[in-house]
Amino acid sequence: MKYEKIADHLYSIDAYDLGLKNRTTSYLLIDDKITLIETSASPSIPYILNTLEELHIKPSDIHYLILTHIHLDHAGGAGVMMKYCPNATVLVHPKGVRHLVDPIRLIASARSVYGENFDAIFGEILPIQEKQLYAIGDREIIRLGSSTLTFYYTKGHANHHISIHESLTNGMFVGDTTGVYYPDMTGEEFDVILPSTSPNQFDPNLMEDSIQLFEKIKPNVLYFGHYGPYPHPEFAYAEVRRYLPIFMDAGRQAMKEETDFTKQVHRTEEILTNSIFAELQAKGLSKEHPVFKVIPLDLAVSAMGIVDYLSKSSEQS
Repeated sequence: MKYEKIADHLYSIDAYDLGLKNRTTSYLLIDDKITLIETSASPSIPYILNTLEELHIKPSDIHYLILTHIHLDHAGGAGVMMKYCPNATVLVHPKGVRHLVDPIRLIASARSVYGENFDAIFGEILPIQEKQLYAIGDREIIRLGSSTLTFYYTKGHANHHISIHESLTNGMFVGDTTGVYYPDMTGEEFDVILPSTSPNQFDPNLMEDSIQLFEKIKPNVLYFGHYGPYPHPEFAYAEVRRYLPIFMDAGRQAMKEETDFTKQVHRTEEILTNSIFAELQAKGLSKEHPVFKVIPLDLAVSAMGIVDYLSKSSEQS
């Protein structure tokens, strides 16, 4: 079991998404109102419950369950988790409420992305009663006790995305808005942060708007959904901005070379993989480094979002 004490009142929990360590993070705020941020997918729930037990916290004492967005690697396990948290209220973007009450469209969308691997990855997805849900407002403030949470709508990765500022650490729970941070790089001379451009609401311009919002708020630390706390926000912003044009150019090139959507996605993924791997190796990273096994998992999904965005926009040229 792996969890980390970030501050006296804040823990990160490794949810072992896809059965992999350092993949998806849940966060636990221990205050007058105990709060869990993110559940990951249903197979992650036992890891969260075991951590709560180790920290001597009863699931029935959880007051809020917060979802940055309803993509299943962040929220797929929320319905299962609520079976253990009868006194909790789920806080989510208003656009996410109906999909949690009736997840049929959410499931169908994810199945179109993950295909035959869907059930193994996401497990059971249960609906949540509407009375257990609360549609959080933009700039709305909730006081947990000593800590205060301020909620912000942050489009770019998804239209139903929120980010949450936590007052005591001056930290921002960013979900996927500032991409994916790879803690496998710990101990290396440089960090790797890539944009998360998964389908079907990715928009690079809105992602930039959200990053500019973070720059105005000036958090000291970003709490990534993938993965963990990161104390260099400005570097994260710069890397997303640096890579987004590379991602988009890869999609444009693929769409010029291929006419079939699936082939366009595979070609985008191939171009990005070759480009990023070459860059990392040029910086001195060994081909055997574990980060090379993880990055393709994200690029496969990000390529779909890029081609989907370009297909619906006028930005192909």
